Parts: sequence; structure tokens; C-alpha cells
Amino acid sequence: MTDEALGAVPSADGDDDLLTRAEASQFLLRFGVRMKPTTLARVWSTGGDGPPCIHVRRRPLYPRGVLRAWAERQSTGLRASARGTSGQEGSPQ
Repeated sequence: MTDEALGAVPSADGDDDLLTRAEASQFLLRFGVRMKPTTLARVWSTGGDGPPCIHVRRRPLYPRGVLRAWAERQSTGLRASARGTSGQEGSPQ
């Protein structure tokens, strides 16, 4: 599988490095994404929207660049509350 197929966006040296679940969990913290290794396993096994991984002899490994691209897509830009723009400030919800 190519990096493009996995959604990798080359941006730094080491993007091809393969990380274990424990290493991936620590790497995701840099982007404000908290996922324990067990959560990564559960999300993958249930077909959730977790980061893609490859398997080498049944061992899941996460390419660093793919993990970075996935983590960056998890956050949104700054948003203002819709409540302040509706003209009904002070109304009970």
C-alpha cells in the first residue's frame, strides 16, 4: 500500500517510521489526541474511525506520517458559539 493510499502527507523526516500502538498513543499526544493503546486496538477491531495501520505478521504498526495526518484532521479551527449569533442571548435553553 502506498503512502498516498493511506492518506500520508509527507512533512518531516521519519514519516515512514512504523510505530507500535504504545508509541502511536504517545505520538498522538503531541496533537492533543488522547488514545490509549487499548483504545487504538478497539477502534481498529470495531471498524471505527481510528487511524489506519498496517499489519506485519499480525502486529499492527502505524506509519508516523499517516498518524500525523490523521491526528491533524481530528481538530477543527476556532469556532464561535452559535448561541451568541442567534439574537436570543439570555434565553433559557
